[in-house]
Amino acid sequence: MAELTRSIVARVRQYFGDRRHQTRQKVCLSFSLSLASQTKSLNGTRRVSTMQGHTLDVSPNGLSLIIPKITLGEHHLVGENRPLNVKLELPAGPVEMQLIPIRYESLDEHETETGYLIGARIVGMPDGDRAKFADYVSSLPGRKR
Repeated sequence: MAELTRSIVARVRQYFGDRRHQTRQKVCLSFSLSLASQTKSLNGTRRVSTMQGHTLDVSPNGLSLIIPKITLGEHHLVGENRPLNVKLELPAGPVEMQLIPIRYESLDEHETETGYLIGARIVGMPDGDRAKFADYVSSLPGRKR
C-alpha cells in the first residue's frame, strides 16, 4: 500500500509541478551511505555497514539519491527521522553530511535506473564541507549566482 501511495504522489508532482523551494540541478556524483549500528563489537567499536550509490540531482539543501536497495543490513533506510550519513564525492574532494530522508520510491518501472530513489534534506555538515558543497552547487550550469 505504501508503494502505491508513493507512486501516486510522484505522479501528482509530475502533473502539478514540483513545489520544492530550491531548484535541483541534475548531476551524477558517487557517494557512500551508512548508518551507525547500535551494536558494538568485542573491542567496543561500532560496526558500520555502507552502501554505494549516486545522486540524481542536488540543491543547496537536499539531494536525490539512487541506491540499489532500500535496506542496509536489517535496517530500512527511510524511517521516522532516521538520519543517513553520506560521504559525497565532489570534483574538489569528498564532503560528509547527514541527511533525513523525506520520501522514496522504487525505480522498477524507470527506463534507465534501477533500485530506489530517496529524496533527502541536508540536516548537518561540517562548516568546511558546507562551504565546499555550496561552492560546487553554485558553480553548476544553469544555476543563478
